[in-house]
Amino acid sequence: MPPAKSDSTPSAAAGRQAHVERNTRETRIAATVNLDGQGVSDIASGIGFLDHMLDQLSRHSLMDLTLKAEGDLHIDFHHTTEDSGYVVGEAVNKALGDRKGIMRWGEAMVPMDETLTRVALDLSNRPYLVWKVTFSRPKLGEMDTELFKEWFQAFAQSAGVTLHIENLYGENNHHIVESCFKGLARALRMATALDPRRLDAVPSTKGVLGGSL
Repeated sequence: MPPAKSDSTPSAAAGRQAHVERNTRETRIAATVNLDGQGVSDIASGIGFLDHMLDQLSRHSLMDLTLKAEGDLHIDFHHTTEDSGYVVGEAVNKALGDRKGIMRWGEAMVPMDETLTRVALDLSNRPYLVWKVTFSRPKLGEMDTELFKEWFQAFAQSAGVTLHIENLYGENNHHIVESCFKGLARALRMATALDPRRLDAVPSTKGVLGGSL
């Protein structure tokens, strides 16, 4: 993954914000996040279903999110989907700064009609994805269902998140995907929240996150 251009202001008082741009021969993507926002989004990836999912991510995490993407959609949706995960994840990473004061862990159980999905994460700065989600159809509309794992993998990698997503049961593929994004949103909201008792402390016995416990 080539380095992204970024600017960040990881101050809780000013709002933990960051802007990241990623420009390659395949995609041009820019995203801005505010972890201390109101869940306001402005998304235009060129992929309608992905826009819908990123809107859900913003709305239910209360993270303001703006994303604009131009990609090689005439080939397929792979590059734009994956690279948007990298860019949103990198923006979250930058907005977190040194990760002082955060709750660090988050979890959510999200029901959506017949579907139930569990998401747990650790803002450990040690990227890892456990993906226990299967689909009964290869596509949702024009989008390959296999691309959702690519998005979450890219997000976890660039955000520095240990991320576990498990669909416990469900039949409707739309519900399964949406519950994954909503679960991520709710878990992020919990994990990025600031602990007023430890605002100046990194939540790690080693005093730093990344290769530590």
